[in-house]
Amino acid sequence: MLDAGRTETLLEVNNIEVIYNHVILVLKGVSLSVPKGGITALLGGNGAGKTTTLKAISNLLHSERGEVTKGSIVYKGERVQDLDPAALVKKGVIQVMEGRHCFEHLTVEENLMTGAFTRRDGKAAVERDLEMVYEYFPRLRERRKSQAGYTSGGEQQMCAIGRALMSRPEMILLDEPSMGLAPQLVEQIFEIVRAVNEGEGVSFLLAEQNTNVALRYAHQGYILENGRVVMDGPAADLRENPDVKEFYLGMSDEGRRSFRDVRSYRRRKRWLA
Repeated sequence: MLDAGRTETLLEVNNIEVIYNHVILVLKGVSLSVPKGGITALLGGNGAGKTTTLKAISNLLHSERGEVTKGSIVYKGERVQDLDPAALVKKGVIQVMEGRHCFEHLTVEENLMTGAFTRRDGKAAVERDLEMVYEYFPRLRERRKSQAGYTSGGEQQMCAIGRALMSRPEMILLDEPSMGLAPQLVEQIFEIVRAVNEGEGVSFLLAEQNTNVALRYAHQGYILENGRVVMDGPAADLRENPDVKEFYLGMSDEGRRSFRDVRSYRRRKRWLA
């Protein structure tokens, strides 16, 4: 179990603002921290700013005409927002993009091997890590010679996470891992995330709309609304928070709310009062 009181901070995001196309303000002073060895969930609805936050950290904003215009991003005590994405990967931070984004014309194993492109520690070390990935994802071993474009959505998500592991990261930024997957596959993916976190010591910052499942696997969470952090704390506390239960989990002391009730609740949320 992660002891936040004793664990060093791996990543710090300090009051960042992000602007697209020089005019569209998307993030409005977001701050968060990720402890070493932890799973941190970044929660909120569609358009809240979760993906933009991850791309600000991984330095992928410029390809979409976005930029961090205020604040700082510090990884292991070093400001990293001006590094290019490849340099950040070499420092141990890699992003698994929303939508999986496998190389469809390559086999599963070829996809995994592309994750080791930046490594310089020899063929034997890469082969050991490939075996490690197959131990976490036995389904990928079975499909290793299959063309990735003909595998299922769940297999492609496994492939994308496995490819990230092949870079030997210290932190993985995981964007919407549950998107488009059946509930049983979502549980399977999150169980693997937990196993990798505990077995390999990899820290995770995951953006997720499925608040219920994310808070069961994360150690701490941040909730975004309209580009701002509106609530944060230990995941266990957020699960029991009445505001989170009522709005994000659709539950209240009286049970499940109707859609009309939830819409009314959006207008009266106490944290935006």
